[in-house]
Amino acid sequence: MRAIQVIEKGDVRIIETEIPQDLRDDEVLVRTKAAGICGSDMHIYHGTNPFVKYPRIIGHEAVGEVAKIGKAVTTLRIGDRVVLEPIESCGTCYACRNGRPNICEKLLVRGVMKDGGFQEYFTAYEDKLHKFPDTLDWDEAVLLEPFTIGAQACFRGGVLEGDLVLIIGAGPTGLAVLENAKRLGAICILSDINDNRLAFAREFGADHVINPQTQDLRKEVERISGGKLCNVTVDAVGSPQTLQDCIELTSVAARVVCMGFTNTLAQVSLQKVTQKELSIVGSRLQTHQFPRCVEAFVARKPDLTRLITHRFDFTEIQAAFDLIEGRPLEVGKIVLHFNR
Repeated sequence: MRAIQVIEKGDVRIIETEIPQDLRDDEVLVRTKAAGICGSDMHIYHGTNPFVKYPRIIGHEAVGEVAKIGKAVTTLRIGDRVVLEPIESCGTCYACRNGRPNICEKLLVRGVMKDGGFQEYFTAYEDKLHKFPDTLDWDEAVLLEPFTIGAQACFRGGVLEGDLVLIIGAGPTGLAVLENAKRLGAICILSDINDNRLAFAREFGADHVINPQTQDLRKEVERISGGKLCNVTVDAVGSPQTLQDCIELTSVAARVVCMGFTNTLAQVSLQKVTQKELSIVGSRLQTHQFPRCVEAFVARKPDLTRLITHRFDFTEIQAAFDLIEGRPLEVGKIVLHFNR
C-alpha cells in the first residue's frame, strides 16, 4: 500500500509499505477513505513540532471503513464507517485517573509520536474508532475530529448559554469553536485580519466580526458588550499578542482559553488576572468529545462542510502543501481522498 511520509524537515513523499496483517485481539484494520490536513501536519513538515521523530507517516483526521477485526472486537463489524480518535493514553497516570487522557504523561498522538492515518490502510484499537452512519459522507466525516477540538475549547472555557464569547482567529479551528459555542447558546464575536474569513464566519453564524487591522478591537468589544467585555475569550491563534488581547478583553469572573503552541514568552498583567479573578486554561486535543460530536453531526446540527475549500487525491500531497504555503489566506480545510 501507499502512504504519505515526512522523511525529514521539508521532505514529504509517497512511500510503499505493507498492509498490516497480524492484528491484536482488540485491533481493527481500517481502509482509509478520506483525511484532513491539519496545521500540526504542516508543523511536522516544517520541522517545528518538538514531539515528532522522523521519518513519520503523518495525519490524524482520518476516516474509513472497517476491513478486518481482531478476535475480541465486539462493537465494530467489517464495512462499518469509522472516524479515528488519534490519541492513546496509559490510563494510570494522574491525568488519566482524573479523566483527562488528552494530557496523559505517556500520551501518543497518531501522526506525531506514532504513524498516522495518511495511508491506504491503518490499524487502531477498537476503543479509538467511532462509528458513524452512511448518512454522513466521507468528506463531512473528516470534520468530526476538528469539531471535537472546538468542543474541547468550549468545555475548558465553561461556555454557558448567554455568554459573550470572543474567538480570536477565524480559521478552521476558530470556526469549530464558533459552531460549538453557538450550539451552547453563546453570543459570538470573531476577530481575524482576513476579511474573507470574517465574511465566512458571519455566514457561519458569528454574531459580530472584527478586523483589528482596520478596527479598534477593544472599542468594538466594549461597544458590543456595553462596556462589560467578554465572559469567555478563546485564543485560536496562539501568539503573545493574541493572549494579551484575550486577557484585556475578558470581564470579571471570565475564562481565557489558550489553544496555540508557541515558545515565545507572553507578558501578562497579573493585576488584571487577580483583580478580575480570571481563569486562564489551556485546551489540547479533546477528552471524551467524539460520541457527542458524532451525534451532533448525525442530527445535522452543524454544517461544517463549507470549511472544505480544496480536495486532492492523497498522491498530490506536495501540491496540497504548496497551496497551503503559497496561498494560506485562501485555504480552509483541505481533504485528501484515498481508495476512491
